[in-house]
This record gives sequence, C-alpha cells and structure tokens, in this order.
Amino acid sequence: MKLTVVRYRTKPEMAEENARLIQAVFQELRAKSPDDVRYLSVRLSDDTFVHLSIAETKDGASPIPRLDAFRSFQSGLKERCTEPPQQTEATIVGNYRMVGEP
Repeated sequence: MKLTVVRYRTKPEMAEENARLIQAVFQELRAKSPDDVRYLSVRLSDDTFVHLSIAETKDGASPIPRLDAFRSFQSGLKERCTEPPQQTEATIVGNYRMVGEP
C-alpha cells in the first residue's frame, strides 16, 4: 500500500474550475470502479486543495494518472496555482473509519 499526499493552492478565480475538474475525476472513478485505489480530495477555505491517494496495487502505482479526467485535471494545473503542487509519500499514524483497515 502506498499513500500519497498532494497539496497546492489555486488562484481564487480558478478554485471553482479546479474543483469541477476534480469532480470529473471522481465521476470517472465511480464509472470504472477500480478496486485497487482509494482517493480523497478536500478544499480548504483558502483555496488550498489536498489530495490523498492510496494505491493498493502490487507495485504501488496508482491507476488514477491513467484516467482521461485526471489528465484533463492536470492540464493547466500549474497555471491555476499560486502555490505549486507538492507531492509526498505518507504513513498513516492513526485511522478511524477514514480509510480501509489493513
């Protein structure tokens, strides 16, 4: 299992468009229903977005980047941001009903 966290802040005038593009990723995920990934995205009040992705694949590679909607989301992301995306691997320290129990 590989947990990845990505954090960035959008320009205020681009936050709604960014949220719409993220929602399209979730629509495609629901339609394709991959079993080997968990994904959560939140928008903070200052237009910072945080994405948590758990890849449960053998090689730890997430299927999300292969989605058409994700490619659309990534197109122009840097131009939508005031703070560029920062990606890091993470370890779950505590978990209560947020992600599947190991």
